[in-house]
Amino acid sequence: MQRVASILLLLCASCGAVEQPKSAQTVAAYEIPLPTASDKSHFLALLTKKAVAYGFHVDAATDSELKIMSEVSPQTFNATVWRGKNDEEPIASAMDFQDRLGRVWISFSLGEDPVRSRQFQESLMPVIKDAWPETTSLPITPNGGIPLTEDLVRTSNGYTADPAAAKKYEDGAR
Repeated sequence: MQRVASILLLLCASCGAVEQPKSAQTVAAYEIPLPTASDKSHFLALLTKKAVAYGFHVDAATDSELKIMSEVSPQTFNATVWRGKNDEEPIASAMDFQDRLGRVWISFSLGEDPVRSRQFQESLMPVIKDAWPETTSLPITPNGGIPLTEDLVRTSNGYTADPAAAKKYEDGAR
């Protein structure tokens, strides 16, 4: 349950106007279609293998934790890649939500060691794209977030923010 509380705290912190450290800045994000339990299990295994290779570790919500979290907002997958034995720094976060169940969004942080964080991302993403070719990029807003699902438009090159909703994602918008 401690892990669930940490994940929820991280989510809440990313939603508010609180100044985040530069290392927490989102530098890339992708949507990965993981409609089945087998897909999610395979993805978690790949994520864990790559994380360990870079000296990171993965905390993933169990089925019972997902059930508890789903009482607030339905989820079928939630995992975070961490640096440090005591979860000192989140490197990447992967989860789905009620408006995109089975479509997991993974986001990558700049990190305190940007080179290592980037190398992890660059090592992981080709493997994911090979396994799930429908994986597509997500836009990062000027304030470092990802637009809401309802504000995304799918293009041949990934998602973009709907121009009609762009104003609410301008730097400093609330």
